[in-house]
This record gives sequence, structure tokens and C-alpha cells, in this order.
Amino acid sequence: MTPRPRLAHTADLAPGELAAVRVLLDDAFDGDFSDDDWDHTLGGLHALVHDGRGLAAHGAVVMRRVRHAGRWRRVGYVEGVAVRSDVRRTGLGGLVMGALETAVTRAYDFGALSASADGAALYASRGWTAWSGRILALGPGGPVRLADEEGSTHVWPAPDAAEDPELLFDWRDGDVL
Repeated sequence: MTPRPRLAHTADLAPGELAAVRVLLDDAFDGDFSDDDWDHTLGGLHALVHDGRGLAAHGAVVMRRVRHAGRWRRVGYVEGVAVRSDVRRTGLGGLVMGALETAVTRAYDFGALSASADGAALYASRGWTAWSGRILALGPGGPVRLADEEGSTHVWPAPDAAEDPELLFDWRDGDVL
């Protein structure tokens, strides 16, 4: 039987559930999941998949503001996608992304995420495309180009890069994207 993701807002998750998500993310990112990364994962909708051993997969979508073509858009930014090591490559990441994509379709202008080299294949297989233009963030002193994020920032469905080759993200502490 294929598990179904449970969707819940951060406010609806019990402290023990949030603790299990943090453990999964710490394990999946080999301890390279900072407190800022954790903060970025909170405040939105979570997709959780459980099996007989507990939490098997997770992802979240949070709202970000992104300026494109002269207009600030409401973007569903995907965060904290992880699958427990013993059940990777079994389709659970796709289940999580399917649930998050439904939320993006219903509530946002488009979706965005920053893909690791390991995660890029999953996102590409689902129709997410690497943004071909410039990536910037509106920092305290004005726009800051994030050249290191160019090529790893994916969007779905893709806004028209011919109309405007820049995405200007809102600023946040830690890794901006």
C-alpha cells in the first residue's frame, strides 16, 4: 500500500512531531542543517510520510516574496525535503513533492527551491527547471546578486525569463536561498 503524505501547517504539528522532523533533516543533511535552515522550514505547510518506523519523508512549502517583471509575486518556496536513508529511492520524495506542488498550484504564483546536487534530479524529473537568469535578494543595502545560487535555483512552473531575466527574492537570515 502506497503511503499518503499528511499535510499540516507548522502550527498544527505537536512538539514531538517537529522534533522528529528536525532529527530527519539533521540526519539527511549529514549535520549540515543549521538553525537558520530550520527556521526557514517553519511557518508553512508540511508534507509528512510515516511508515512503521516513524517519519520517513518530509518537505515544507513556505511563502516568499519574489519580484519578477516589475511585480512582487507570492511564491511557494520549498524547504526541508528529506527522506530517511533506509527508504530513499522508493518514491517517497516524489510523494512529498506531489503534495507540495498541489499547494503551490492552489496558493502561489509559482514555486521555487534551491536544489542540492543530490536533489536536482528529483526536481527535474517533476518538471522543475533551473532558472536561467540572474538571482538576487533585496538586502538591507539594496539588491545583492547571488551568483552562487544561479543554476541551482529551480522554479515551477517557470515564469517567463524572456520577459525579465531576474528573480529578486526577499531577504532572510542565514542562506538567503
